[in-house]
Amino acid sequence: MKIDAVIFDMDGTLFQTDRILELSLDDAFERLRLNGLWEGKTPTSKYREIMGVPLPKVWETLLPCHSAEVRESVNEHFLERLIDNIQSGKGALYPHVKEVFTYLKEKQLKLFIASNGLPAYLESIVNHYGLDRWVDAAFSIEQVHSLNKSELVNMICDKYDVKRGAVVGDRLSDITAAKDNGLLAIGCRFDFSQEQELIQADAIIEDLMELVDLFLVVDDLNPSPACK
Repeated sequence: MKIDAVIFDMDGTLFQTDRILELSLDDAFERLRLNGLWEGKTPTSKYREIMGVPLPKVWETLLPCHSAEVRESVNEHFLERLIDNIQSGKGALYPHVKEVFTYLKEKQLKLFIASNGLPAYLESIVNHYGLDRWVDAAFSIEQVHSLNKSELVNMICDKYDVKRGAVVGDRLSDITAAKDNGLLAIGCRFDFSQEQELIQADAIIEDLMELVDLFLVVDDLNPSPACK
């Protein structure tokens, strides 16, 4: 049975988050500095290491000694700055996103986004770049109580009756979500990816256009049975 749906990660897979990450993070930590709640440089490199985890986990890691109230305030400001930077055109999609989406829709595949980003952030990217022309639905990790991407992907499979699909993403959470649900795991060797994570994928790409050729031979990759 051929692939009938593709579930894409957003950050570091479809959207070049790196273009707005440092700007937005600097703004958030500058606010902490002004309030006497942070000293030193913005921990951008640490954030890059954990990119792909839900935002609550991000702030627990970056601000381990701060209160839940401070983390929530920083999270809100960071989200505002991310959205402002998206809407002002400082971000960008990865090359060939729209071409690949057009090709996959012509093949009558269902397309979804499963993101660890918050709903407002995800919606701002989808709207700014008009991705809803191709994407059947976009889902935030906040739509599952566990904040677990495997559960989010399973929800998509159940809701849209995905029988044989693939998950395309750059981090281990994407690869794990695919394997936990019996889907093909396609790792993206992009900005935030890590080799020790990518080697667990069924296939690795360095450009989204490689998906075109990959899905032509996908039956030879022998993906596992469909979603649970």
